[in-house]
Amino acid sequence: MHQDTVRATAFAMPLTSPAYPVGPYRFRNREYLIITYRTDPKKLRGLVPEPLELSEPLVKFEFIRMPDSTGFGDYTESGQVIPVTFRGRKGSYTHCMFLNDHPPIAAGRELWGFPKKLASPTLRTETDTLVGTLDYGPVRVATATMGYKHEAADLSAVKSSLAEPNFLLKIIPHVDGTPRICELVEYHLEDVDLRGAWTGPASLNLWSHALAPVAELPVLEVVSAMHIVADLTLALGKVVHDYLAKSEPGDLKGRIHAFAE
Repeated sequence: MHQDTVRATAFAMPLTSPAYPVGPYRFRNREYLIITYRTDPKKLRGLVPEPLELSEPLVKFEFIRMPDSTGFGDYTESGQVIPVTFRGRKGSYTHCMFLNDHPPIAAGRELWGFPKKLASPTLRTETDTLVGTLDYGPVRVATATMGYKHEAADLSAVKSSLAEPNFLLKIIPHVDGTPRICELVEYHLEDVDLRGAWTGPASLNLWSHALAPVAELPVLEVVSAMHIVADLTLALGKVVHDYLAKSEPGDLKGRIHAFAE
């Protein structure tokens, strides 16, 4: 194979049979269970990279059921997302994600920088309760419950929240193990068709695990819960900060706020 052919056809690995197709990536009947909880502010401050900023010690624990996703198939995902601001704009920083399907793990890490690891999340309805679970191997690390469709949510507010920017820390090492890419990536959800959204009573329990340390951000208080069903497109991202670029002292104006304990 001529090197010009390599350059022309290279998209993802392996070269001749990529782990995932070229986008766009459309998701139909994507179902969310999102539990927002208050956590230890000191621990949270140590996990969010500059120039992102924190305002409140909140975490969103998400379970996402994706039965129909272009190129990725049928899978489920779970993880922790942290509300942040970036240059005055409200958004979310994805701290960790766990899912049960290789193509979106590979694509998520390589294209956007999603912090994805292989695990076994589920999201299902059990009689009158929406139940999310996350197992890492044989070990249960998270369980969330919510009353099923107890109260309709404000659809305009939910749609506005889905339109907010999302941020990721993309890290790709060089062959010698040093970071070759270390960037803050911004991406958006597009063409959102919100099919429904509900609130209700909820609970969240987290357990310790060496390789899935979700309990390191402990649940101090459940603040709210949201059940969402939508069709949407996952747009490709853009680099908004390069951690390896040379910069003058003081260029990083974003500093993590020392909010009240």
